[in-house]
Amino acid sequence: MTDPIADYLTRLRNAIKANHKVVDVPASNIKKEITKVLYDQGFIRSYKFEDSKVQGNIKIALKYNAATKQSAIIKLERASKPGLRKYSKAESTPRVLNGLGIAIMSTSKGVMTGKEAKANNVGGEVLCYVY
Repeated sequence: MTDPIADYLTRLRNAIKANHKVVDVPASNIKKEITKVLYDQGFIRSYKFEDSKVQGNIKIALKYNAATKQSAIIKLERASKPGLRKYSKAESTPRVLNGLGIAIMSTSKGVMTGKEAKANNVGGEVLCYVY
């Protein structure tokens, strides 16, 4: 697999389109951090890290609106790819839908949203956009 983050986002996208309640994703440290950011920002209901001897899994409970049955995540978009990395300085962190969405960034202080990176005055690689 050349791009595990794109695989993670695709699994989430496919589960949302199929209206699944829970999705299993192979675990890695960066995926765990992205999952924590999604939970903190209210895009997923809950998550659980299942560690096994080899790799482990992440069980993610997706969040849906009870009335309209629409997911909290409307779109997941990969920004930085293995062939073309996208970096952003602290002053120019991307805004997603005029602040309604989030940009998830990998910085020297860990994985965080673009707003948190700007507040901490750190730049980094823009991993994905979520709204």
